[in-house]
Amino acid sequence: MIKAIIFDLNGVFIKAPKLSDRFKEEFGILPDEFIPVLKSILVKVRMPKANDYFIYWKPYLDKWGVNLTKEQFFDFWSKTEKENPEMIELARQIKSKGIKIFILSNNFVERANYYKQNFPFLEEIFNKIYYSFETGFVKPNPEAYKKLLADNNLQSEECIYFDDSAENVETANNLGIKSFLFEGADKTRGILGLLTVKF
Repeated sequence: MIKAIIFDLNGVFIKAPKLSDRFKEEFGILPDEFIPVLKSILVKVRMPKANDYFIYWKPYLDKWGVNLTKEQFFDFWSKTEKENPEMIELARQIKSKGIKIFILSNNFVERANYYKQNFPFLEEIFNKIYYSFETGFVKPNPEAYKKLLADNNLQSEECIYFDDSAENVETANNLGIKSFLFEGADKTRGILGLLTVKF
């Protein structure tokens, strides 16, 4: 019996163009240079007790000649992020059937605070949101999934998981969670229907 459905957040409920593509278009910084920097910074800021995220970015922005303040940089990053209304509606329907619904997200504190202020559906719909900066576990670390299961007295076979990262999906599958690559609301609804979550 399915008791809970777990979702990734970014790329599923909140969608945006790639930050690397936008830096190329706006500032001429090529993805080959930008993406390794982004990944190295995210490793640090997604963990508990990280410094202010802008401390990590400032040396690179200076190097690239990108003259943005902390506020301007965050605005540039976040202003293209939009809700995915089809997925929000699907989440509401899932919850209405008495199935628990969770978010498991690699994220940092400033971004989570922004989401809380600007995307009220997150607090409204989900039983709990698990951010890596709070748990200390960054996907695909299996402990990220195990903590969510343990906290909510769930067995892996009682859960379904969707993520837009194949690596994260593979880890969850290896733990016995029925897991699928996120490919849009219609595909998600179809998978849930096949797994006896009827709408």
